Amino acid sequence: MFCSRFFRNFAPSKGIVALKKMEKRRIVVKIGSNALTRADGRLDVTRMSALVDQIAWLRSHECEVILVSSGAVACGRRELRIDHELDSVEQRQLFSALGQAKLIGLYYDLFREYHIHVGQVLTMKENFHPGEQYRNQQACMRVMLENGVLPIVNENDTVSVTELMFTDNDELSGLIALMMGADTLVLLSNIDGIYTGNPADPQSQLIREVAPGTDLSQYIQTERSSAGRGGMQSKYATASKIQQAGIRVIIANGKRENILIDLMEHPKTTPHTIFEVGNCF
Repeated sequence: MFCSRFFRNFAPSKGIVALKKMEKRRIVVKIGSNALTRADGRLDVTRMSALVDQIAWLRSHECEVILVSSGAVACGRRELRIDHELDSVEQRQLFSALGQAKLIGLYYDLFREYHIHVGQVLTMKENFHPGEQYRNQQACMRVMLENGVLPIVNENDTVSVTELMFTDNDELSGLIALMMGADTLVLLSNIDGIYTGNPADPQSQLIREVAPGTDLSQYIQTERSSAGRGGMQSKYATASKIQQAGIRVIIANGKRENILIDLMEHPKTTPHTIFEVGNCF
C-alpha cells in the first residue's frame, strides 16, 4: 500500500480537493543521468521538459520541491570534441563545467514557462560535515524555498576530486533530504524499482513496499548505471539509510509518462518501490 505523509489522505477520486486541504509537503526529487539521456548518450530534452511539467504540477498542488539533477557531465561530453587525451579527473572537470552551464540554462528556460524561479546549488561532500558550511548551505536553501525559488542541486564536479566526491547523486539527494527535513525522497532512474531478480527476466517481480529493517541485499544488482556513477545498489543503500531517519523513499522510473503525477494520483497502479516509515495514519 502506497501511503506516506506526502500522500496522506490523498484519494484518486478526490485528489485536488484533498491536496488543497493538505499542508505543504517537502519533496526531494532526484533525476538520474539515465532518466535524462537518450540511448546515444545525448540529453533527452523532451523527457527533461516532461519532468519539469510534473514538478510544476507538484508545486501547484501544495508541494515544496528540491530538485537534485544529474546530467551535467553527459551534457558537456556532447558539447566539445577533444583531439588529445585527458585523464578521468580532467574529463569530469571539463565536461561538468560545460554541461552544468547548459543544464541549468535549460532548466531556467523550462521552468520560466511556469513563472517558477530556479536557483543553482553546487555542493561538495565536505559541505555536509557539521559546522558553518553546513549551516550556510542549509540557510541558503531554506531562504530559497521560503521565497518560492526552486533549488536545483548538483555536485560541484569542477573542484571535487575522487576522494572527496559523493558516491553519486543518490547519496547527495539523501543528504539533502536529511538536511532540509523532507517528507519524501523520490529517486528517478530508468527502472521501475527493486526487483526479485534481473528486471529483464519475466519471472522477476517488482518489490512494491519495503518495511523498515527489511534486508533486500540478495536482490540488488551490483552493476552501475550506464550514464551515471550509481546503480540500484546505490539507491538501495541511500533508501535504507534515509528510511531509518524517518523519511519515506520512492524508487521509480523517470522515463514513464507522468510518473510523478501518477505516484500521487494512482499509487496502486503505478510501478514503484517505496521504503515506508511506520503507520500512515
